[in-house]
Amino acid sequence: MNKSAIQKFAIWARTELIAQVSQKAYQYGITEEGYGEADAVTVGGHALTSDEVKQRRELVAQIRQKGYTQVMEEVAYTWFNRFIALRFMEVNNYLPSHIRVFSDSTGAFKPEILSDALHLDLPGLDKDKVAVYIENNQTEDLYRYLLLTQCNALNEALPRMFEKMGGYTELLFPNNILKADSVLGRMVTDIPEEDWTDQVQIIGWLYQYYISEKHDQIVNIYKGTVKKEDIPAATQLFTTDWVVRYMVDNSLGRYWIERHPESKLREKLAFFVLPKSGEISYIDDPVKPQDLTFFDPCMGSGHILVYAFDVLMEIYKENGYGERNAADEIIKNNIFGLDIDERCSQLAYFAVMMKARSYDRRFLTRGIKPHVLSIRESNTIETFTHSKFMPDASQNEIGEYLVDLFRDAKEIGSLKTAKSADYDDFQKYLEDCSDRAFVDIEFSLWNTTDYPLMEQLAEQAKVLSKKYAVVCTNPPYLGKLEGELKAFVTEEFKPYSGDLFRVYLKTQKRPKKC
Repeated sequence: MNKSAIQKFAIWARTELIAQVSQKAYQYGITEEGYGEADAVTVGGHALTSDEVKQRRELVAQIRQKGYTQVMEEVAYTWFNRFIALRFMEVNNYLPSHIRVFSDSTGAFKPEILSDALHLDLPGLDKDKVAVYIENNQTEDLYRYLLLTQCNALNEALPRMFEKMGGYTELLFPNNILKADSVLGRMVTDIPEEDWTDQVQIIGWLYQYYISEKHDQIVNIYKGTVKKEDIPAATQLFTTDWVVRYMVDNSLGRYWIERHPESKLREKLAFFVLPKSGEISYIDDPVKPQDLTFFDPCMGSGHILVYAFDVLMEIYKENGYGERNAADEIIKNNIFGLDIDERCSQLAYFAVMMKARSYDRRFLTRGIKPHVLSIRESNTIETFTHSKFMPDASQNEIGEYLVDLFRDAKEIGSLKTAKSADYDDFQKYLEDCSDRAFVDIEFSLWNTTDYPLMEQLAEQAKVLSKKYAVVCTNPPYLGKLEGELKAFVTEEFKPYSGDLFRVYLKTQKRPKKC
């Protein structure tokens, strides 16, 4: 893998994408200095379409909430994530259409999707619109439309990576994307195609290098404490391959080997370390492959989870499972991960899904959702219970507990723990409440805001309430704390509060008895 080329491209791409999305925002009258009327229907004498009006309004709302600089950064790395995901899928022939979106069969920056535009079989593609673009020689507009349609078509298979399009990120799609020196052009030409082939860890390296300048600025240059929005960049560190293998071989691998004297797994683990005696002390505690629950509470872009998947695959296969069935079982029963960084969590989700796809070519059609989540916080919900359409007091108690538990969770992350409860039953209750709220105009907003967030809070509570056979992570290293994180750590773990890594070592979940 040419890490020098990956590093050079990713660092440049971040600067370029931020500049591009900022330029696009400027075209809609939005700058760091201001944005005029939030509901503007014309900008600079140009009439906006109804979609543009809605998207611009959403963009202004985000800027009011988070600030201009943070929103431009978020949109930039959203497109970066989508571009590198599409590139990985096209090179490995994982796209359902089997049509390349950035290159041709020779590897040149010459998108096949453009030359095959009239013959594409993409859900949601309007062939009449394609024909108009072609007739008017609007190649750039056509390519933008095709890429957006391709992203939308992948929503069903990979919903956490490719959200439904139509929001403000679509409004800020970069200009001049077909130029040889664009982000797409350089992604294709600067990084050797073989580096994308079945090496999903390239996704982690790209992200590590993408945020490296910001990481250095926060950790090595800025002398103050680390703000909430900067914690992900300050603490993200891609764990190198040999370190990952050493940790997983001697945690997950050892756990299985010590309980299965007949296993040949140790012969396949290059970094497995025998005790000084040279003999393994076996434990009379037989476990099934499904019992090997594996949790990374600070998963980053998922490198540890992806390698654990390979080790679990070997365990399933030596127990008679075929690769397809094993891949399903691993996603459903074995792999769990959390992180506070939304976009990094997207990449971890994508990496785990691509690993499963490498073992089962129909995996993306099976609708299986991995337990790999970005931690959400409940700060936007004042109270869960609305008595008019929420009749169950015991379920409402769980809802209020989740709202209280996940206050400031984007800062505190997986240091929080959740009590055991029937969260599956609570999610069914949420559905019932949603049906009742749907017919009541007064509470219709609950369905579009609180309901989906409560679903996510319940899902992460499931992960944080479990006991695991193995917990394996490279914890965040951070000493300059502020805000709610500092208050939480000082109150709960004062003897260990000098650095987050010490806190995580203290709070590591105990292995469950299988």
